[in-house]
Amino acid sequence: MTKIQQIFHYGWDAYQSSFQPDDVQQKSAYSIMNCKTGKFGYNISSCSDCGYTDFHANSCRNRNCPNCQAVLKEIWIDKRRSEVIDTPYFHVVFTIPAELNPLVYANQRLLYSLLHRCSSETLLELTANPKYLGATPGIIQVLHTWGQELNFHPHIHCIVSGGGLTKSLNLKKCGSGFFIPARVLASKFQGKFLTYLQEYYHSSKLCFSDSCKHLQNSYQWAEFRDSLYQKTWVPNIKETFNGFGNAIEYLGRYTHRIAITNSRIVQVNESTVTFTAKDYKNGGTKNVTLSNKEFIRRLMMHVLPFGFQKIRYYGFLNNRSKKSNLNIIFRIQGHQRFQSMLTGLPMDEVLKKVWNYDVHICPVCGCSGMRHTGRTFAMLE
Repeated sequence: MTKIQQIFHYGWDAYQSSFQPDDVQQKSAYSIMNCKTGKFGYNISSCSDCGYTDFHANSCRNRNCPNCQAVLKEIWIDKRRSEVIDTPYFHVVFTIPAELNPLVYANQRLLYSLLHRCSSETLLELTANPKYLGATPGIIQVLHTWGQELNFHPHIHCIVSGGGLTKSLNLKKCGSGFFIPARVLASKFQGKFLTYLQEYYHSSKLCFSDSCKHLQNSYQWAEFRDSLYQKTWVPNIKETFNGFGNAIEYLGRYTHRIAITNSRIVQVNESTVTFTAKDYKNGGTKNVTLSNKEFIRRLMMHVLPFGFQKIRYYGFLNNRSKKSNLNIIFRIQGHQRFQSMLTGLPMDEVLKKVWNYDVHICPVCGCSGMRHTGRTFAMLE
């Protein structure tokens, strides 16, 4: 049993008795609690030399499970590597004021999508301006909803290419420094988000939970909206990449990251869990201790709505025209720098190529005779 499973073992019943998890949260919790326990069946392998038989408990493959992201992350990185072009790359993070959090949580699907929309529109409109780039870059966006202490903190990570296609289908590059001032990004993003939010309010698209029910009053809404205009919205422009190939490896840290991993959990007992978190005030890390029930409550806040796409692609990487755009760019550059290594490979070859782990080596006799012989979906006694 992993540390995260221990927390659910001790705290899930107490959490359920106090809160009302929806179907997606219920499914995620069930997946986490039963991952690699046999509840999802077994794959069976046998050695043709010594006859040893191994039963491997299946993982749940739920995107919220900390045990199931490593292989998915490597496959995603490999696919994206072949889409990297020869330009600088930049990391931009768009956040919203904490005062919006109750409203966002009450309207997750609608306002998470709005975060994606405003981030991409801000970047695409500004990069289209010749003052900054005068071309359409490639953008990959990833939604995260958590802070280091599992608090609710929705934000968008963007990897932006420092070059793109002009309207005449030429390739244009920027210099090594980020090409849009932070204050310009902030102003554009703030204006877009609050304009769309006002439209949603007028068209009655917003839901109001108890924590933000007062905003249903038009006067209180106007006061709330105006206060958000008065705030300074500061996007975080993080490091740039000296080698453009590093951009995808870097983004891989974010795409399949979940709110917390087993490695950050220091201790679990019947009543509490202690985990590490970055200490932004003093630097370094600190320990945070919560009840198991509170830990699960915070974790369940970050289960996304069913089918919600947390990773999205824009600019010359938009799904509709990505292939043709990349063909044009690689033809201009005279080469495609990176090639996919894992596409089409069976899982045993992926494991061997990425981690040098050979599933065909028998743990008993050491020969390479282990072969998959079947699967069962029944629990073993």
